[in-house]
Amino acid sequence: MLIRSAPDLKDCDVTDHRLYLRLREFIAAGAALGAGLSAGAAQASPLPHSPNKMPIDEKPTPLKDITSYNNFYEFGTDKGDPAANAGAFRTRPWTVTVDGECAKPGHYGIDDIIKAYPLEERIYRMRCVEAWSMVIPWIGFPLASLIKQAQPNANAKYVAFQTLYDPSQMPGQKDHVLDWPYREGLRLDEALNPLTLLAVGLYGETLPNQDGAPIRLVVPWKYGFKGAKSIVRISFVRSQPKTTWSTMAPSEYGFYANVNPEVDHPRWSQATERRIGEFFRRKTLPFNGYGDQVASLYRGLDPRKLY
Repeated sequence: MLIRSAPDLKDCDVTDHRLYLRLREFIAAGAALGAGLSAGAAQASPLPHSPNKMPIDEKPTPLKDITSYNNFYEFGTDKGDPAANAGAFRTRPWTVTVDGECAKPGHYGIDDIIKAYPLEERIYRMRCVEAWSMVIPWIGFPLASLIKQAQPNANAKYVAFQTLYDPSQMPGQKDHVLDWPYREGLRLDEALNPLTLLAVGLYGETLPNQDGAPIRLVVPWKYGFKGAKSIVRISFVRSQPKTTWSTMAPSEYGFYANVNPEVDHPRWSQATERRIGEFFRRKTLPFNGYGDQVASLYRGLDPRKLY
């Protein structure tokens, strides 16, 4: 499956040379998947088999920035809180429930999920609704693969995601800053789009706790809050599911959350963004640069309502 790059991307820096060497080492060693992280990204375990690299070319944000500058309110509301507070988070054992309007519901262990699908490296832009951005080399598999295995029926119009609720491990859940557990959702056709990814790693290693371990959603043409982290349930439903931010602040965070530089957040402009690691701001691209692959999903809808 070929995932096309956005028009402005260059044929360079596909994978950092050090990452390439690490991947070769992982293949040679035949390393088994570890039991998760115990103290942050530096101790991440290699994935059990080498991912296929996809031809998406943009220089990735450094690993230290990806793992130290995060929104993951389950571990605190400051950008450094997830890295500081998620080190002891236990990601094994871990079960993902698939249910709702489908022929093959079930409960699946995370290691079985990882082994079931060929892994791919996808270098995607990530645009936060707060007007900062990164480029992240995710490791994962298309959500469409899991959907096809579950066989949703004709009543399934949306896919709902629920993340873990465990205040004993996630100190941020002891506060009522959000209505826990965190919930997100997609239309079924959005979920089936080839760009939509379930990520289990980044930079060739298992997903760091602070970035949503052991499995998270990545939808690169939408603002980052759509990327549900630490997923425990995927449900096929008939009606548009309630999602955390669009329920808490519907005038600021909509269900669609498509990146649109022409529609400002009520409290700031979305026309430009601050790429982490760069000095100057850059223009934000419609659909985060993936419009040629996703704009057709929204024909006939008012683009100003797709926030």
